[in-house]
Amino acid sequence: MSSIRSVCVYCGSSAGRDPVYVESGRTLGHALAAGGMRLIYGGGTRGIMGAVSDGVIEGGGAVTGIIPRFLIDMEATESELKRLDELVVTEDMHQRKHLMFERADAFVALPGGIGTLEELVEILTWSQLGRHAKPVVIASIGGFWEPLSALFEHMTAEGFLHTAHQVRPIVVDRVEDIVPSLQRSFVESADAGRAEIIERL
Repeated sequence: MSSIRSVCVYCGSSAGRDPVYVESGRTLGHALAAGGMRLIYGGGTRGIMGAVSDGVIEGGGAVTGIIPRFLIDMEATESELKRLDELVVTEDMHQRKHLMFERADAFVALPGGIGTLEELVEILTWSQLGRHAKPVVIASIGGFWEPLSALFEHMTAEGFLHTAHQVRPIVVDRVEDIVPSLQRSFVESADAGRAEIIERL
């Protein structure tokens, strides 16, 4: 069992055009449950969001949904939300994102829209600014995030990512690689910490 106890998943509240997106969400949910990792997510019960939470629940895992009051009935009905073992209702999006950050030991971005992009970029920005060192996995299912990777490369080439060494997301192409990548990142981080302590002695 990994020492990463909770994973925040950013993803679309709709299904997208390719069925592989929803399938990947459910597969990730099963893997999180099998790894003993609690899902922290936006509380939606539809689209990819719903598939991830369904997968965790089917696998006997734990789910925390964090949803702003105004999105109830848009992304999930009150009766649908009862299936989550923990539900947090916030007053706005800012509070939602802050709680998701606080509750999670790691972050995963599956395919999604503007909201998913905004959440991913924000968590990478906080990493660049040294506000956290939690692992971030970008799951480029079907090459979905390749245009963003190209944009990051362009920003670096043009001299705008001055602390790019602090923005090191783990990019995977297969959903099956997400949980093993998180587990490896934890071990590598722990090893690096031990090496730093020894170096100081």
